[in-house]
Amino acid sequence: MPNLTALRLAGMTCLALVACARPGPRAPGSSPPRAVSAPAPIPPLPSERQLRWQEFGYYAFVHFGMNTFTGREWGDGTESPALFAPTELDARQWARVAKEAGMTGILLTAKHHDGFCLWPSKLTDHTVARSPWRDGRGDVLRELSDACREQGLGFGLYLSPWDRHSPLYGDSPKYNDFYAAQLEELLSNYGEVFEVWWDGACAEGPNGKRQVYDFERFTSIVRRLQPGAVIFSDIGPDVRWVGNEQGFAGETCWSMLDTAGFARGIGAPPTKSLNEGDPNGAHWVPAECDVSIRPGWFHHPEQDGEVKSVEHLFDLYERSVGHNGSLLLNLPVDRRGLVHENDAARLLELRRRIDGVYSRDLGRDARALCSSVRGSAPEFDAGRLNDGDPGTYWAAEDDAGEPWVALELAAPAAIDRVVLREPIALGQRISSFVVETRRGGAWREAARGTTVGNRRIVRLEQEAAALDTPVEALRVRILGARATATLSSFELYQTPRTK
Repeated sequence: MPNLTALRLAGMTCLALVACARPGPRAPGSSPPRAVSAPAPIPPLPSERQLRWQEFGYYAFVHFGMNTFTGREWGDGTESPALFAPTELDARQWARVAKEAGMTGILLTAKHHDGFCLWPSKLTDHTVARSPWRDGRGDVLRELSDACREQGLGFGLYLSPWDRHSPLYGDSPKYNDFYAAQLEELLSNYGEVFEVWWDGACAEGPNGKRQVYDFERFTSIVRRLQPGAVIFSDIGPDVRWVGNEQGFAGETCWSMLDTAGFARGIGAPPTKSLNEGDPNGAHWVPAECDVSIRPGWFHHPEQDGEVKSVEHLFDLYERSVGHNGSLLLNLPVDRRGLVHENDAARLLELRRRIDGVYSRDLGRDARALCSSVRGSAPEFDAGRLNDGDPGTYWAAEDDAGEPWVALELAAPAAIDRVVLREPIALGQRISSFVVETRRGGAWREAARGTTVGNRRIVRLEQEAAALDTPVEALRVRILGARATATLSSFELYQTPRTK
């Protein structure tokens, strides 16, 4: 029989608590328990490649190339390859910095708009092979892809569609053949690629004609050569731009988006749609949040003192990874060919800040309770919320109304962060929720939210101002959902007090 503390925590009936308890052993000779079906998936659903990508979470963009040596952000394609002359290029240093920072991969600007290739492409003379670096025998992609594998990092590529050096640009069929052949070079020779990054940058060619890209053809090449790679652009098809270059997703952030009638670049969906997604969207296209650690995307020595603060970066982490997206943080490698000391130091500070808050889940030792369990089945009970296994999940009954889940702490603690996760292989469901805390037996509202998705970080601002008054329990009430409410994780964290 439930104890009085549990009944007070529930604020519901004894029957509701019993429904969440694990059943005892089956009596000899009794019938086996009735199998309970899992909640029906609600489309659109993520592909396997999208599910794998979602776990990358936080990774690096490296802008490096001709602009690094000219001091520009957009080159015009007339630069001499002789300008590319890094003195200490060490891709292993880039990978070590990323790994130590807690990042999971590196995405490199293999070719920016100026058309200069960081690999010895056989299709153009505007490459590292014509530079003095490594006596013309260097290959940045080879060195970085090897370094990423050594560190267990994913390796990704940006190949600008706009090429201001190529004389073929603007002659759409010929340039598309050229671009497709460059994709073949990149995706065939450098091992596994986890992401291919496209923007819609486009302009007139030297012939005065505007280039029309054959993205359908380009996509088929990626699918054939790198079937596990996600493709990023304003409209996916796998990952979407979040609608800003400040590095944050909306408070509401659906993984769904309608892409019909839209295009990359000028024809992209409205910013609000990119930032928040669409609960009625026909396609699963989750958000990636890109931002540079400095004002510029390429390294400029005069910006060495303008690296974003730890507070700023930590806020972006919580509003990207913690808003059902990923964080793509740009590291502009300098003219030496190294991640600058200021950037590297700031990244380690950020790693310490993230680990300081999120290294210990205080919910793991808590007692999990709920108002409803699907079919009273143990495989869907509240204990799945804090078992440390992202592959299990709690599920309410289909007709549960506004179900709730709660964690009763083994000892009162000052909690100011809640992390929720949905089992997104079943589709994104939750549209609104409220977080409540209990002190002295009394519940009060601490925060409200909308979407959850792959990961939602809820900052309990009121609790942060009252950390000296520990809470006994926390409860999440699901106020709205597109289908049966499910959660795979309910985690609790405490920000260390500064002295």
